[in-house]
Amino acid sequence: MFFDELQPILTEFSKEPIAFLGGFASGMFHLNLADDPVKSWLDDQAKSPGSSASSDTQNHHNGKSSGPQTITID
Repeated sequence: MFFDELQPILTEFSKEPIAFLGGFASGMFHLNLADDPVKSWLDDQAKSPGSSASSDTQNHHNGKSSGPQTITID
């Protein structure tokens, strides 16, 4: 029963342990990702040549603007 409650946490931890621990630490220390020291570090990580985040972002946008998108629902 207790394991069933921890299973989603363990699943996320097993997928990407570094990202999970980073998010866990930022939650523990109440870090705001929009604050300057954390934001500038995240921006530097995204601009590094070996980063998958910058190439991943380019693949999703396909040259389109990253502004708000409008959709219509029929």
